[in-house]
Amino acid sequence: MVGLVLLMRYSRTQHDDTQPLYLASTAVFLMEVMKLVICVGVIAVQTKSGVLHELYTHTIGSPLELLKLTVPSLLYTVQNNLLYLALTNLDAATYQVCYQLKILTTALFSALLLQRKFSTMKWLSLVVLTIGVAIVQLSGSGDQHSEQDSKAATDAVDDTNGTAAAHTRWVGLVAVLCAACTSGFSGVYFEKILKGSRTSLWIRNVQMGLSSIVIAYLTVYVKDAEAIRTQGFWGGYNTLVWTVVTVQAVGGLIVATVVKYADNVLKVFATSFSIVVSCIVSAFLFDFHPSVSFLVGASLVVTATVMYSSPETRTRKTRRRPVLPIHHRNNTATTKSRV
Repeated sequence: MVGLVLLMRYSRTQHDDTQPLYLASTAVFLMEVMKLVICVGVIAVQTKSGVLHELYTHTIGSPLELLKLTVPSLLYTVQNNLLYLALTNLDAATYQVCYQLKILTTALFSALLLQRKFSTMKWLSLVVLTIGVAIVQLSGSGDQHSEQDSKAATDAVDDTNGTAAAHTRWVGLVAVLCAACTSGFSGVYFEKILKGSRTSLWIRNVQMGLSSIVIAYLTVYVKDAEAIRTQGFWGGYNTLVWTVVTVQAVGGLIVATVVKYADNVLKVFATSFSIVVSCIVSAFLFDFHPSVSFLVGASLVVTATVMYSSPETRTRKTRRRPVLPIHHRNNTATTKSRV
């Protein structure tokens, strides 16, 4: 998770000036294609009835299942595009902290869709999490690249100091908040489908991947048709961009595997520990300078993680046998022996 975020941020900020910046929509489309190819390969290895028969049975032969998975497919495609937008306008550390709001949205949708019960401590941890993210956002910390882009935008667009910088930051914030909402709903929805049937995880990913590819392809030409005519579909692609696409595709399948066998909220909370790593690495790669407010907010987010993950103490009421005095136990034993 940390590696993917840093790679995405680096690819969006450290591109060669002689080449155009690659389009996020094309990267999402290629990532979906790569995931589908991997899933089909796994099914081909695991199935004994033939991969074509297996795919036909669960795709063309199951139109309702495909339709049901169109919802998370659409949301995941929107979410992935929003993540690229957020990392273009926010530094990696701030993005990592703010994106932890998906813990709150996941918990809310888990309570609504899965009827999952949370203890008072867990709900309190979600409140602490929200406060921590709010403090981080208000801190205004950013890396050197973000500050330079914001200053250039301010000089070129608006003479009022900080207006363009604030606009850029708020674009990133809105993007990451929307991504957190779509992540929470789609993750819980997919978890409900996975745990409510006996269909394998890889088949489910193929079913969702088919509609995701169609949606992602349409997004490319609806969102970036003009840019594609100017720079082409492969404009800006290099080894780094292909690495980002590959890591994102493989990482998405790993997350889906975790959801299959673990609690979706617990899975999301586990990623919170990557905040510390992101801050440290960002300080070296992007000249990130966290403020005191940022450190306080990040500490609250990590504290919320510890609060949620701590085991709940359950007192079990057991009937305890009364302890008899020694002389009484001796008398009882003597009476039993006489009988």
